[in-house]
Amino acid sequence: MKKIGIIGAMEIEVETLKSHMQIKNTITKASMTFLEGTLNGVDVIIVRSGIGKVNAGICVQILVDLFEVTHIINTGVAGSLNAAIDIGDIVLSTDTLYHDVDATGFGYPIGEVPQLGTLSFAADPQMIAVAKESCEKVNPDIKVFEGRIVSGDQFVSDPKVKETILSHFSDALCTEMEGAAISHGAWLNHVPFVIIRAISDKADDSAHMDYPAFEKAAADHSAKLVEDMIQNL
Repeated sequence: MKKIGIIGAMEIEVETLKSHMQIKNTITKASMTFLEGTLNGVDVIIVRSGIGKVNAGICVQILVDLFEVTHIINTGVAGSLNAAIDIGDIVLSTDTLYHDVDATGFGYPIGEVPQLGTLSFAADPQMIAVAKESCEKVNPDIKVFEGRIVSGDQFVSDPKVKETILSHFSDALCTEMEGAAISHGAWLNHVPFVIIRAISDKADDSAHMDYPAFEKAAADHSAKLVEDMIQNL
């Protein structure tokens, strides 16, 4: 029986989903509040992890250990790294990696965690396909992309930082702060996952202006997608 863990870093990314679920139990662990219940008839646990990689990784492990989730969905917002991807569009992860891990001194490529055996964390193909179908159904007016998402403990709002990220990962579609850590935790635990990102800004010097204006609309697009897709996993 499927039980889906749904993670958002910020309250705005999960508040709509929480308001639509039927809550059966509330548990606080590691200063995170986990809501257990159903959403559109599907067993879910919805949680705000907090921002950043450590919070995200801890959150995944609690979902696995305490709730024994069968799938993990991370919904949220991100900054676009590709000119073809506009504010409001959706990116679904094919894989994720860290843009701020640097062990090149030991011979590893930028982004690879030493001794882990992988550069990136591949999302579940079925979850990607279901998410894409749902997005096209519930958000017909926006574009949906599939590709690499990069993460780091940094809100990217400097064009030079954006250029540096792209110099290492030219195929990256967007950047944010939790997706790779959530993917990493799910990968270690052999739990299928997908990272869903609605674009809130262009990850450049306009980011500080774009983000507040568009984060709510972006989060709503993601929430509609998640509510539909969980019924088809």
